[in-house]
Amino acid sequence: MDRGEKGRLGEDAVCELLVRRGHRIVERNYRKKVGEIDIISATDGFIVFTEVKTRKFGGMMSGIEAVDLRKQKKIILTSDAYLTEHDIALQPRYDVAEVTITRGELPQVVRIDIFEGAFTADGVYTVN
Repeated sequence: MDRGEKGRLGEDAVCELLVRRGHRIVERNYRKKVGEIDIISATDGFIVFTEVKTRKFGGMMSGIEAVDLRKQKKIILTSDAYLTEHDIALQPRYDVAEVTITRGELPQVVRIDIFEGAFTADGVYTVN
């Protein structure tokens, strides 16, 4: 399984979970020159920009650790472009979803952790 397939597996699983939690998926893989946002959804007065990090079980770095300040800035700039293009009266929120998959030829999702409000537009972590 290549990196793109692994990422799609994680993103599909997160979308399913978000829908079960009452989110409406607005867009997936929104791209601009500055960056990409994996999932954009709406729920409870928020427009949610979710970065999905899919890792094999026992990996060295967690998903939340992989969303460093540089990545946060790209997501924020990309979300600004999205908000400029669309007339949205919802409060933006930045979430990170960690997806853990099994190793092997046919990996399966074994865990999803979603960190709501993982960082803010000023680029400061709110989750340790």
